[in-house]
Amino acid sequence: MGHPRIAVLVPCYNEAITIERVVADFRKALPEAVVHVFDNDSEDDTAERARAAGARVGHVRLRGKGHVVRRLFADVDADIYVLVDGDDTYSAACAPRLIERLRDGHDMVVGVREATGTLAYRAGHVFGNRLLTGFLGWLFGRPCRDILSGYRAFSRRFVKSFPAQSGGFEIETELTVHALELHMSIGEVATPYKERPEGSVSKLSTWRDGFRIMRTMLKLFSTERPIAFYGMLSLFTALLGFLLGVPLLLTYLDTGLVPRIPTAILVTALAVVSMLAMVAGLVLDAVTRGRRELKALAYLRWPSPAMEQLDAGD
Repeated sequence: MGHPRIAVLVPCYNEAITIERVVADFRKALPEAVVHVFDNDSEDDTAERARAAGARVGHVRLRGKGHVVRRLFADVDADIYVLVDGDDTYSAACAPRLIERLRDGHDMVVGVREATGTLAYRAGHVFGNRLLTGFLGWLFGRPCRDILSGYRAFSRRFVKSFPAQSGGFEIETELTVHALELHMSIGEVATPYKERPEGSVSKLSTWRDGFRIMRTMLKLFSTERPIAFYGMLSLFTALLGFLLGVPLLLTYLDTGLVPRIPTAILVTALAVVSMLAMVAGLVLDAVTRGRRELKALAYLRWPSPAMEQLDAGD
């Protein structure tokens, strides 16, 4: 393991304008790495240009960045993985720094974007990223600076234990949650974020993909933190039932009558829902623990980059 295998993973959809530059820059920055470009059923000649630039090209017909990343992680075997978008907005010169931080003992290193121009990182995207990053930190209790960055380095143990489920741009959120759930070490490296070249068009829809990412966060929160999620639901329904039921109870104690039968039925239903939510949280928590243990066992099958470096030194 003195010379670890490095793979640069580039998911692409209609990036014919930029892909040759991306491949050339990463081959220059990481001459020992193999660049893998997986074309996501592009309508231009992205695949041909990537192959001409010296990349190994694969094809994924099912559209969506998450589907491409899933195939990349499954099909490419390496010791260190660098994931980057094919739009030439990230600096290839920062790749060695990401790998260096990874070999310091991290399982994932995130390239934190720092805009180099006024149009590189639009105000709406900055606000949305901060909002979603803060929300994820609140949900899972560990802050991150840029959960939506498409520039990351991973250890083999991270990649081979990651059960990708997302189909679109919410894949970055899922990558972050996977690291948080297994208590992995996450490093961060500031990296310049450039404007897209003229003629290159972003595939990210601010509102549509923002809502999809928010939905993914809530879904992951319900599956990875079922006690907290269903506990809040149970507490909310119980509190609502209590507020509606107190006047009925006072009236009954005063007159011996229950004048509002529909409200009494609603209070009973809320009490039942509250109990069911708590039971569901307890049951799903046991299921989540089992899934987490399986992911941890898959993670532990592989040595860390830091240990491999020590072994090579011995």
